[in-house]
Amino acid sequence: MDFPFPIRKIIHVDMDAFYASVEQHDNPALKGKAIAVGGGHRGVVSAASYEARKFGVRSAMPSKTAKEKCPHLIFVPPRFPRYKEISRKIREIFYEYTDLVEPLSLDEAYLDVTENKKGIESANQIAKEIRQKIFNETGLTASAGISVNKFLAKVASDINKPNGQKTIHPDKIEGFLEELPVEKFYGVGKVTANKMFSLGIYKGKDLKKRSIEDLTRMFGKSGAYYYNVVRGIHTSEVKPHRIQKSVAVERTFFEDLFDENQVNEKLENLSEELHTRLQKNNILGRTLTLKIKYKDFSLFTRSITKEEYFSSAEQYLKTGKKLWELRPFDKPVRLLGLSLSQLNTEEKKLVSVQLKIPFKEFED
Repeated sequence: MDFPFPIRKIIHVDMDAFYASVEQHDNPALKGKAIAVGGGHRGVVSAASYEARKFGVRSAMPSKTAKEKCPHLIFVPPRFPRYKEISRKIREIFYEYTDLVEPLSLDEAYLDVTENKKGIESANQIAKEIRQKIFNETGLTASAGISVNKFLAKVASDINKPNGQKTIHPDKIEGFLEELPVEKFYGVGKVTANKMFSLGIYKGKDLKKRSIEDLTRMFGKSGAYYYNVVRGIHTSEVKPHRIQKSVAVERTFFEDLFDENQVNEKLENLSEELHTRLQKNNILGRTLTLKIKYKDFSLFTRSITKEEYFSSAEQYLKTGKKLWELRPFDKPVRLLGLSLSQLNTEEKKLVSVQLKIPFKEFED
């Protein structure tokens, strides 16, 4: 297969059921049991163990639904400081091999190891070493995908989960993508997959038959993306300095809020928490957004943008109250959130130079 782009060695590392696995590791009594992090009496599941997933429990699922699917499900409150602590350890391992690390979240990241600090030619070997070190230092397992670009590495990391890895060799990309079910393509969600099914597109080879004009007409701007990735074309580089675009805090309440005084109290708490988080990272922003989720799960958001940066908890609270007054409904409130965007981080963009060197060796 001829590549119209530089070939790189990209690894996508994805921790296995990260939050739930941390809880099972720290509390041996939970090992082998169906657990959900988050949820509880109200709220939604943040993460589910593999034992819970067998019953159909998934992240973002309402707690009530999760319990119906898995009556013996154990809910565990999240411990984000602990997850961040372990995430830092994992990233330190990544940086032993390369500085070209692009974290996507606490539990996954892309690594460009085309050139690496240890001079290891095999990306497959690097992935094995990283996964073993993660296990040795944290007791947790990770899966990995290895290929020539981020898209393929991301798809590959999901194939042998949990605690496995998959390399898509340059010579096997075309055949792999032609046989890949479209719902397995990164970036194709349930709605898009169902639309593709209705058009007779079930595998990559079906998608490949469609022209870029047809795909753009059917899927808008995403059409060009689908046209390219099914041909193994994805030129996005690993960006070690991702620019944070927003900071948000929100709370789901065990009891719905009806009273204005209750709302004001919660907004004050959220404002203080947002300010603390922003101060810690020396971040300012110009757009404040209020998020309201009602008891019936309907959602309302409204924003205000200022010419100057917001700079205090008092400003967040005052503006949050103004946005609250603009709400369209007087219904019981299930969730409140405040977020700040148009950040000063966008003024501090860092330019990274990424080496583009042909593969010397790319093992299966």
